[in-house]
Amino acid sequence: MLSVIQTPVPAFTRQPAAIVLDGLRQSYGRDETIFDEGEPADRIYQLISGAVRTCRILRDGRRQIEAFHFAGDVFGLERGETYRAAAQTLGPAQVRAMPRPALEALACERGDVARRLLALTTDSLRRCQDHVLMLGRRTACERVAALLLDLAERTGAQALLDVPMTRQDMADYLGLTIETVSRTFTQLQHDGLIALPTTRKVLLRDRRALEAMVD
Repeated sequence: MLSVIQTPVPAFTRQPAAIVLDGLRQSYGRDETIFDEGEPADRIYQLISGAVRTCRILRDGRRQIEAFHFAGDVFGLERGETYRAAAQTLGPAQVRAMPRPALEALACERGDVARRLLALTTDSLRRCQDHVLMLGRRTACERVAALLLDLAERTGAQALLDVPMTRQDMADYLGLTIETVSRTFTQLQHDGLIALPTTRKVLLRDRRALEAMVD
């Protein structure tokens, strides 16, 4: 039986309401497509493990990444009949897939489910607004710092971050070139704010300074 299970919310998460979808488990490898832009939006997904990017391809061929999703996140919620963006894995990932009609019926029956879905939608809207502000008003250093802090907060990392996305993923999310992203990481490292043990790990050496940069 399909259901939604209430779970405690970890202290580090910014998501206002925890929700667990009880649906079919699916496994994916790196850079696999879970659903594509324009496909029927007939399922809602929750990430069990790994990381996912949702993105759109512009008319001139450029890619714009709209969001990154991590374990516990729900994605694929659409008002229309088709997905507005594609969902692709950043590495090996597992998801739960729940038919959209089943979730909608459950939300009609249970007020707690409806409230949690509303909270998820509101949180997604807030992230979109923050993203727009970042793209329009922040410098390259501020954008990279904001992304690192968001990653730390959403994954519960204190200082050492496991970074699942590539520099190109970051560039396509932050509205920068890959060269600018690389130069910005070098500058932040030179200023003593971060260290780069490997290309996929970032050590936040001065988190307060990074936070002050994006306030």
